[in-house]
Amino acid sequence: MTALVRYQLTTLLLSQRYLAPLLLFTALVTVLTSDDTGPLTATHAASALAVLLAATWLTMALAGLDDPPHRAVLTAATGGPRRLATGTVLAALAACLPLTVLGLVLPLLVGSHSPTAADLLLGAEAQLTCACTGSAVGLLAARPVVRRQGHGLVLALALLLVLTLGKGLPPVNVLLTRLSGHHRSADLIGSTGLLLALAAALLGAAAVLAHTVAVRRD
Repeated sequence: MTALVRYQLTTLLLSQRYLAPLLLFTALVTVLTSDDTGPLTATHAASALAVLLAATWLTMALAGLDDPPHRAVLTAATGGPRRLATGTVLAALAACLPLTVLGLVLPLLVGSHSPTAADLLLGAEAQLTCACTGSAVGLLAARPVVRRQGHGLVLALALLLVLTLGKGLPPVNVLLTRLSGHHRSADLIGSTGLLLALAAALLGAAAVLAHTVAVRRD
C-alpha cells in the first residue's frame, strides 16, 4: 500500500496538476486573512473554505491521473480495485495534509494574532474537516464515478455549493456558521471534533461508492 501511495503522489507531482489548486489555495488564504486582526475562529473559517476548494480540485486531479487502460493495469498490479481505491484515498489525504498545515500557519503569518493551544486545535480540526469533505467531493466527481471531466466539474461545483450554502447542513455549513460566530475556540473544540468524524465518514462512503462503480465498470 505504501508503494501505491508513493506512486500516485509521485505521478501527481510529475504531472504538475497540483500547481493550480495550490495556487488557488494560497491566493484565497492570503487575500481572506491578510492583515486580519479579528477573532481566530473567523480566520479559521476562511482558511477552511480555501482548504475545501483546493482539496476537491487536488483529489479530482489525483483520481483522474490514469485513463481507463492505465487504470486497468494499475488495478491488476496492485491486487484489485479495493486496494486501488484505498490507496487513492490515502494518497488524497497525504496530498491534502500540507494544505491543512498551510491553512493553519499562513493566517498567523499574514495576520496579527496571538493563538492559544485551543485556537490551534480548533483550527486543525476545521482544516481537516474541510480536507476530508473536499476529498470526498473530489472522489465523487472524478473517474471512475464520472467519466467526463466537464460533467465532473459541474457535479463538484454543485456539491460544493450545497455543502457550503445549505443552511444547517453538516459538516461544512455548520462548521463555517459556528466559526463565523462570536465564540471562544475552547467552546467549539468538541462540536468541531464531531463534524470532523462526520467528514471522515463521508470520505469513507465516497470511497466505497467509487470502488463499487469501478468494480461494475471493470
